[in-house]
Amino acid sequence: MKIIGLDHMVLTVSDMERSCDFYRKVLGLEVAIFEGGRRALRFGSQKINLHQAGEEIKPNAPAAAPGTGDICFVTETPIDEVVETLNTYLVEVVYGPTPQNGACGPMRSVYFRDPDGNLIEVANYAEG
Repeated sequence: MKIIGLDHMVLTVSDMERSCDFYRKVLGLEVAIFEGGRRALRFGSQKINLHQAGEEIKPNAPAAAPGTGDICFVTETPIDEVVETLNTYLVEVVYGPTPQNGACGPMRSVYFRDPDGNLIEVANYAEG
């Protein structure tokens, strides 16, 4: 077997509207609505499917719960501008900006939490 990429992942959320609003406003992700009202966050050629806690789509992780995610997004936006955007939306930076090592080498990252407490990292390779 040879894995060549990531198509999607799933986050379980406590409040679908609040989560969609956060990711759309703060990170600029597109909110897509599918059959049956299912929601996903689209960016590039990937997506994050959102499952409402207690109404998870089967099959799912046995311990799926809001606040158990840890995600790193890659951006072309300078990290100082990312921090300005976070400040605009009153999102607290929990760590960084700081140098990190990503899948493709050195990068500069900032960490914060979404409304459910998931750890979100935004990284820029050009600044690494």
